[in-house]
Amino acid sequence: LGQIQPELYGSAASPAGCSPLSGPGGGPGSPGGPGSPCGRLSLRVRVLRARDLPAKDSNGFSDPYVKIYLLPDRKKKFQTKVLRRTLNPEWDETFSFGVPFAELPARRLHFGVYDFDRFSRHDLIGQVVLENLLEVAEARPEVPIWRDIQEGSG
Repeated sequence: LGQIQPELYGSAASPAGCSPLSGPGGGPGSPGGPGSPCGRLSLRVRVLRARDLPAKDSNGFSDPYVKIYLLPDRKKKFQTKVLRRTLNPEWDETFSFGVPFAELPARRLHFGVYDFDRFSRHDLIGQVVLENLLEVAEARPEVPIWRDIQEGSG
């Protein structure tokens, strides 16, 4: 069926400082301990829709879009398309974040919902912060996760 590839086994398969035989009890700097990278995880985030957004424009609608950050560093940001004149937008857009698995418990996803304004500063409608990313990653992907949008500041 295939050939055995020796490079996939033994020490060459483990990233530097990450031993497959070390347990979770290793201390800082020890193989498998905190600070030892043991691979990366790709998070796929799908922004589906929002419901019952407040009207921010004089026409009784908003022009909503979502900015997504992986906290705490905010280095990588994604943004959905702006959907015009709606209070019930349907984006159905997917974004990917690469993050070391060991960092996942300390990370949070921040969703900022904004109203686009062509000639002035965009209005923050609200925000959602999603914590417990390990639990979320284990959820069934076909079941959407709904969160209430909280009023934002700034």
